[in-house]
Amino acid sequence: MSTNPTKQGEAINDRRAKALQQYGLDPAKLPRHVAIIMDGNGRWAKKRGLPRIRGHRAAVKTVRDTVEFSSEIGLQYLTLYAFSIENWQRPKSEVSALMRLLRQYLVKERPRLMKNKVRLLCIGRRKGLPKEVQDELSKTINLTRRNRGLTVVVALNYGGRTEIVDAAKECVRKALRGNLSVRQIDEELFSRFLYTGDIPDPDLLIRTAGEHRISNFLLWQISYCEIWITPVLWP
Repeated sequence: MSTNPTKQGEAINDRRAKALQQYGLDPAKLPRHVAIIMDGNGRWAKKRGLPRIRGHRAAVKTVRDTVEFSSEIGLQYLTLYAFSIENWQRPKSEVSALMRLLRQYLVKERPRLMKNKVRLLCIGRRKGLPKEVQDELSKTINLTRRNRGLTVVVALNYGGRTEIVDAAKECVRKALRGNLSVRQIDEELFSRFLYTGDIPDPDLLIRTAGEHRISNFLLWQISYCEIWITPVLWP
């Protein structure tokens, strides 16, 4: 038996209204796009005398809870800084464990993403990721592409400076092909060449674990967004 789209939409709106009321949130003041620098996994594990990977495993649950909460209250976009270009400099054992966790997450969370109508996107140099991660990432993105609820943007093998350089290179390529005039290039046009070309800029950037740094994250996009730093460790 097929689900009635109208009734399904009404149920989603009803859940959102109840969630907003429960948490005392004003829908008129709800940001459209929230970006999060998820920091503190290693320190969380160290405080408990655990190996760093246990902190990363605990972080997966927090990601799940954050995605579900964001979906519940009707947030439109949530961008999570999951793995930076600089993270490749970490010990190989830790990087390998992170890639395994990522691959597992992409597979295990598919039913939950579909249930909550969440669409998954990825920004960063995907080709630099292990092939098995690329494959599962592509499968999850394709599976969720028609979902019209929350859009979760995962930043993987990502760097803000790299993103700007890649956008500049694409502008140059188009100009050399004769498809773009230098006179056409302004901020609005250039932003379309960024990884986030089809995504609105964040309204709010949250960084956990108390560090007062941007860490090469969405350098162009956060020019006018609010920034909130919390001492709470991500997991």
